[in-house]
Amino acid sequence: MKKETVIKIAAGAAASAAGVATGIGSAMLFNRTLPRPAGTSEDIIKEFADPAKMAEYRLSMAPVGEWMEKQNLEDVFIHSSDGLVLHAYYLPAETPSGRLVMLHHGFTSNAMDNSTHAMFFHSQGYEVLLLDARAHGKSEGQYVGFGILDRFDTLDWVRYCRERFGNDIRIVLHGTSMGGATVLMALGLPEIQETVSAVIADCAYTSPYDIFAHVIQKDYHLPAAPILKATEIRSKAVAGYGFSDCSTLDTLKDNRVPVLLIHGKEDRFVPTWMSEKNYEVCPSKKRLLLVENAGHGSSVFENRELYEQTEKEYLEDVFAQEKDEVKTAEKAEGKTEVDD
Repeated sequence: MKKETVIKIAAGAAASAAGVATGIGSAMLFNRTLPRPAGTSEDIIKEFADPAKMAEYRLSMAPVGEWMEKQNLEDVFIHSSDGLVLHAYYLPAETPSGRLVMLHHGFTSNAMDNSTHAMFFHSQGYEVLLLDARAHGKSEGQYVGFGILDRFDTLDWVRYCRERFGNDIRIVLHGTSMGGATVLMALGLPEIQETVSAVIADCAYTSPYDIFAHVIQKDYHLPAAPILKATEIRSKAVAGYGFSDCSTLDTLKDNRVPVLLIHGKEDRFVPTWMSEKNYEVCPSKKRLLLVENAGHGSSVFENRELYEQTEKEYLEDVFAQEKDEVKTAEKAEGKTEVDD
């Protein structure tokens, strides 16, 4: 057999093997990410902390769960712009402050996993809406939106809140992981820019493409590009979007809404550099809190006091600045207290 023939056969075999690997990798990626999840992924739970820390976190979460069970939660349902029924729990404020927070959970999670955040914001006088993302919890949907579709759901919820509580309600968007990416992506929608007072994004990824590429390379040591390309074709066909259709690095470039970014320094699932890049490109009032010893989505459990104090201080500063801006605008227009 000629040397050239041997080379061609070897090259063909290598190409065939690569094609098989890409096909298998694409099928695995699609099946583990796009269809509606049955429950919280064990793979993601492992990213929160080691077993010893998880046991510690669960102890700290127990009183929160007991508190939530005593609350009078209202089931709320709306229709998304593409026809799905979306669900949230509404926790009313005991002493209304004119402020509302919308809590967005992460991939394979659900609304009640935001109970710790709900308890904090409730203590601060906020109306609280704990959202079930599409294809999660009690919300309809066959495929996960990874923020690209969910950003429009966020807008639908904002419209609902303004209709129910009035246009003067001050809205804060809070999200963790996929929820963090969702609230940052939502900032690319002009109506969100005009109606939301602040955004808090905890361990948000920059885009589905970026996070999938990171996981493929980190966990499977495979070239990400061909797998992602093949999976995107299928995703666009059945779920209606591609993994690069929206990136927080794009939506934040012209952002005017104040943003607080939070990330655990030990996050190996969504690398810390993603929040650092989000901070870098955001031109609005912003702050970046990096929490020592915290894994993915565990910053609030690792150092709850720091986490909540930072939120409180940041939001009080935002609302104080917002109030000053309103007074300045009214003064420029010649308005007085009598006018009100």
